[in-house]
Amino acid sequence: MAFYFEEYCLDTARRELSQGTHLVPVEPQVFDLLAFLVSNRERVITKDDLLEEIWGGRVVSESTLTSRINAARRAVDDTGAEQRLIRTIARKGFRFVGTVTTELAGSDEALPILPAASSLFQRVQFCTATDGVRIAYATVGEGLPIVKAGNWLNHLEYDWESPVWSHLLSALASRYLLIRYDARGNGLSDWDVREISFDALVRDLESVIDTATAGKKFALLGISQGCAACIDYAVRHPDRVSHLILYGGFARGRRKRGCAAEAEKADALMVLMRSGWGQENPAFRQLFTSQFIPDGTADQMRWFNDLQRLTTTPENAARIRYAADEIDVSGLLARVTVPTLVLHCRDDAVQPFEEGRRLAAGIPGSRFVALEGRNHLFLKDEPARCRFLDEVHRFLGAPPGKTADGSHIRIHPNLDHPRQSVRVPQASVR
Repeated sequence: MAFYFEEYCLDTARRELSQGTHLVPVEPQVFDLLAFLVSNRERVITKDDLLEEIWGGRVVSESTLTSRINAARRAVDDTGAEQRLIRTIARKGFRFVGTVTTELAGSDEALPILPAASSLFQRVQFCTATDGVRIAYATVGEGLPIVKAGNWLNHLEYDWESPVWSHLLSALASRYLLIRYDARGNGLSDWDVREISFDALVRDLESVIDTATAGKKFALLGISQGCAACIDYAVRHPDRVSHLILYGGFARGRRKRGCAAEAEKADALMVLMRSGWGQENPAFRQLFTSQFIPDGTADQMRWFNDLQRLTTTPENAARIRYAADEIDVSGLLARVTVPTLVLHCRDDAVQPFEEGRRLAAGIPGSRFVALEGRNHLFLKDEPARCRFLDEVHRFLGAPPGKTADGSHIRIHPNLDHPRQSVRVPQASVR
C-alpha cells in the first residue's frame, strides 16, 4: 500500500517515506506509528490504540510516547503550531488530518484502508539471576538465536528507539531471533544491587540464556565490554554456543594493561562520574559520547547523552565502569573452541585497535576483520555498518538479501583479501 499526502509518499510495502524523489530517514517504530495514523485517519487514535499496535500492549512512559509522536511530526515537517497533518485531540488522542490518496504499486485502483503491521515487535520479560537480581531481557525476530551480551549501559526500550542502536538491532532482528538484556544496575533490570562485578555480569548472561534459549544452540554476540563475558561463557559452555562474534572488544580492562597513565585516568573518571553523571547539563557525559560516536550528528549525540543519564545512577555508572576496567580474560582466550569472528574499527577512540588484534591473536582459528572508522558504535550511514553485517551474515551462513531497513546485504567473495579478512597469528602480538 502506498499513501500519498502533500509531497510525501508512505510506502508500507517497501517501508519507505519519501518526499518527492528523496527518501526521508525514519526509525522503524516511528514509521509504524506514522503508517498506523495514516491508515486509520478516519478516527481518533487513542493512547491505548498506540500502545497495543506499536508497543504490543506494553506500558510505556508518557515521554516515550510523546517522543515518538514528535519524531513522526518531524519526519513530515509538521512541527508548527497549526498541526496540519498530525493533530492532537485534547484528552482523546491523535488523528491524521491530511488529505490522502492510496494505491497499490502498479495500479491506479483505490484500495480500502488497512492497518499497518510490523513483525519487529520486541517482547520484554524478566528472569532472576542466582543472587535474586531481576534481569530484563527482550526477544524479537525469528530464526537462528543470537544472544547479545550486555555492554556499557543498555536500555531495552531506549536502545530500540535510538538512532545510535536501532539500525543495528532491527537489521539483526530481521534475520535472526535476537535476544538481548539489560545487565544489573542499568536499564530495566534491578538498579539497587549488592554486587556489580565481572563475575556477576557473567551470571546475568547465564541467567538470560538459561531462560530465553530453551536449551537450543545459539550465536553469542559481544560488543565492547560484553565481549569478555561472551568469552567466559563460551569457555564454560562450548556445547551451547554455535558461533562467537566479538566487536570492539578487549581481553584486558584499563587497569590490567600495565599502563600507569591509563589507571590514573580511570581513577579520575570514577570521581567525576560520581559527582557529575546525573546532572541535567550533559557536559560531562559528552566526554564519553564524543569518544563513542565522534562522527555522530547532533541528534545522535543527544540520544546517547540522554541514554547515559536515563539508564542508571551516577554511583552505578561508576561501579559498572570499575568492573569493566578490572576485566582480564587473557588466560581464557586459548581455551575458546567455538568458531569465532573478531571485528574492530581501526581508529576506535574507546577501545584501541590493538586490543581487538590481541583478542583475535589469542583465540585459536579466529577470523579478524578490520573495519574502517573511528566510532566505537558504528552509525547507520557509515561503511563499517554494511561491512559488519556482511561479515556476520556470511559467518552465520545466512543467504544474501535485505535487512529490515531495506539495505542490501552484500557477501564478499574473497574473505582472504587483506582489507577484508585477516587471520592474526599468535606470534604477531606480544
